[in-house]
Amino acid sequence: MPSRTGQVADSKGKKGGQAMNETAYQTLIVKFSEPITALDGMFDDAEAWGVDTLKGWIEDYESSRFTAIDTHTAVITSKYNMECVKTWLERNTPIAENTEF
Repeated sequence: MPSRTGQVADSKGKKGGQAMNETAYQTLIVKFSEPITALDGMFDDAEAWGVDTLKGWIEDYESSRFTAIDTHTAVITSKYNMECVKTWLERNTPIAENTEF
C-alpha cells in the first residue's frame, strides 16, 4: 500500500489529495494595553453578545482559538478567519503590540 503521509483524501475518489499544510493555521500574539480581564467587561451583556469573555468571542470564529499567556497577552490561532479576527481586535480593543506568524 503506498504511503500517503502529509496528504488528505479528496472528495472525488482520486488518489492522493492535497498536502495538509496548504491551509495552515495563522498565529497572532497580541499584547493589550489593558488586562484581558478588563476587556472581558465589554461582554457584560452576555445575552446580547452571545458570549461573556473576549476568549469566547474569538473562539466563536470558526477554527479560532484564544490562549491567554499572561494578564495582557494572548496567542490567537485561526485556520480560516485570522483577517476577520485581527480587524475586529484592531477596531474594538486597545492593542499595545501584535506579532503575526
